[in-house]
Amino acid sequence: QVQLVESGGGLVQAGGSLSLSCAASGRTFSTYAMAWFRQGQGKEREFVAAITWFTSYSHSVKGRFTISRDNAKNTVYLQMNSLKPEDTAVYYCAARKGLDIATRAGDFDSWGQGTQVTVSS
Repeated sequence: QVQLVESGGGLVQAGGSLSLSCAASGRTFSTYAMAWFRQGQGKEREFVAAITWFTSYSHSVKGRFTISRDNAKNTVYLQMNSLKPEDTAVYYCAARKGLDIATRAGDFDSWGQGTQVTVSS
């Protein structure tokens, strides 16, 4: 497992942008599939985006969010543009060993503590 620490959440108006970062421990970051999930109040945790050599996005964020990684910095990013009130949630970074794209929370075995994103209307 790796240790994950998210940062970058906050309050933004609808239509605005935020960038999240997730720093990972360890020397083998490049061999991990990384993903972002989110959980709104009273809702189940849902997939947002994942990255290996490829990327995958949920339909609700495709075209607005961009996931990227910098293996030299052991960091994965989530650039969020055109934010909507329904994007309000706690955003979690997740990692799994191997480079197969995964989109289910149960496929990931390392999780960050989460960072709150609030989009006001």
